[in-house]
Amino acid sequence: MAADLDRAHHFYGELFGWGFRPTRQGHGRYTIAYTEGGVPTVGIGASSPSAGVSLPVTWTTYFAADSADEVASRVQERGGTVAVGPLEFGSGRVAWAADPDGANFGIWEGDLTSAWWGERRPGAPVWLELRTRDAFEAALFYGQAFGWDTQGRERCDVRFEHDRVVLHIDGKAVAGLRGGAIEAAPDPNVRPRWRVYFCVKDVDEVAERAAELGGGVISLPVDTPYGRIAALRDPEGGIFSVAAVRKGPADEDRRL
Repeated sequence: MAADLDRAHHFYGELFGWGFRPTRQGHGRYTIAYTEGGVPTVGIGASSPSAGVSLPVTWTTYFAADSADEVASRVQERGGTVAVGPLEFGSGRVAWAADPDGANFGIWEGDLTSAWWGERRPGAPVWLELRTRDAFEAALFYGQAFGWDTQGRERCDVRFEHDRVVLHIDGKAVAGLRGGAIEAAPDPNVRPRWRVYFCVKDVDEVAERAAELGGGVISLPVDTPYGRIAALRDPEGGIFSVAAVRKGPADEDRRL
């Protein structure tokens, strides 16, 4: 969600090489970003001034659901909150919610264009990470809300790896949950939140380019067991991360 859609297009288009196409999704201006080859990768929208809605500049993680209503109900039963919806949104139904520690996320019921998920394609989302108070409690909450614990290990597998809880879907690591976040922390980088990682070829180069384009570097590039990463912000304050994923047979199970 961006306050100035054109400004967001310029920043992310220059940074990741995305192209953009308008879509009828939602009620305000909304576009789908495409990586090289025309593969859909993310949505960027701006709230409609006529609707009187003021939404924060942020990247929101959406989880697929067979029924947004059922998942929203389970979220509330388990101590989370549902701020908006479920309601009709373009070709599907959506709800915006928060877990018990205050991390925001979306619930999406509808068509999916997720064949690209987790691929090491430059500019594509390749990893999700939740910073939360207690990773194991969070894993129980999301597992029960979205049915990770009922779909069987052949579909969903939750493991503890490299000081975090890692969710594997169909054998692919797609999300990590890390403890230690503090809800009242003055630094938003430390508060409970979901963060999206975009795949890049050179983290250091992208971090430098983000600053040149009017954004900033929150956490300097650093090597991790999953690859080299950095936390960045766009010119409007939206926080995201980039990752250059390690390659080679020895790292096949260390995907960001």
